[in-house]
Amino acid sequence: MIAVDGSYGEGGGQILRTSIALSVITGELVKITNIRANRPKPGLRPQHLHGILALKELSNAKVKGAQVGSTVLEFAPGEAKPKHIHVPIKTAGSVTLVLQALLPAMAFTGGSFEITGGTDVPWSPPVDYLKNVTLYALRKMGIKAHIELKRRGHYPRGGGLVVGRVEPWEERKPLKAIEWGKVERFAGISHATNLPAHVARRQAKAAEERLRELYKVPMEIETEVSRSLGPGSGIVVWAETDSLRLGGDALGKRGKPAEVVGREAADELLEALTTRAAADRFLGDQLIPFLAFAGGEIKVAEITNHLLTNVWVVEQFFGRVFKVEGETGEPGVVRVVRRVEV
Repeated sequence: MIAVDGSYGEGGGQILRTSIALSVITGELVKITNIRANRPKPGLRPQHLHGILALKELSNAKVKGAQVGSTVLEFAPGEAKPKHIHVPIKTAGSVTLVLQALLPAMAFTGGSFEITGGTDVPWSPPVDYLKNVTLYALRKMGIKAHIELKRRGHYPRGGGLVVGRVEPWEERKPLKAIEWGKVERFAGISHATNLPAHVARRQAKAAEERLRELYKVPMEIETEVSRSLGPGSGIVVWAETDSLRLGGDALGKRGKPAEVVGREAADELLEALTTRAAADRFLGDQLIPFLAFAGGEIKVAEITNHLLTNVWVVEQFFGRVFKVEGETGEPGVVRVVRRVEV
């Protein structure tokens, strides 16, 4: 049994997501204690539970402690096989956080998924970031995954719908992405749901104007206007470089001008670009479980507690895998010193 202390480091849901995914991949029984112990509401929340249940279905697992509020979980995977996984989050719980658990495991089995819930909600990656930044990097590692957004879901109503599929990971290509040398173009998606079309246009215009202050490269930010259960808006912008893509995003809210939303996303992206690192701080921690199996090295715009915690979780299963060079809160390099074979 692999024992994981859920209060370690960042101490959030990422420990849970990575641990259960690695349990499915390796076939190892895992026991996680002190789940989210330092949070205002400790234990499993509904969005964590949906990720666990998705991986339970994928691997025919036996699970103890899979209920809201539980601070201890035992997950004993069976044989993982390609399946169609349906995850019905009835709130605005994050679709992308469920996918953070499901994608690493599904890379080894293949399969498809259909997830309802929140596609653009606070404290989680927007679905457009996952689709256009994260999957872009994973493709360079040999992972073929496809995501399609069918309907937006904003806080607090949810109601979003995302479908997709993952092919079995046949060729594991090491990823070497240290610094970018050239920004080739900017792109993005600005959306407004149950709101006037000018909201999406103003977000896009503000982001584009901010980016053009510093970069004279081709730029295309799409606008999208849609209907769903509740109102909301947001924007994701990314820089396509000669290495990877770096992203920035922002969400609208009542009383927050669309121009502020657009500039906020652009400024987040520009801040990452100033470091010359190939990966922004969000992409860095998302790639950690995949890097363990693919090998390589990446420079990240910021070494975050999320990244260090994810490194720690991987090494609870496999021993030393990574070397992290740099201080927390600063740019740094993550190297795979021993690639994991499974």
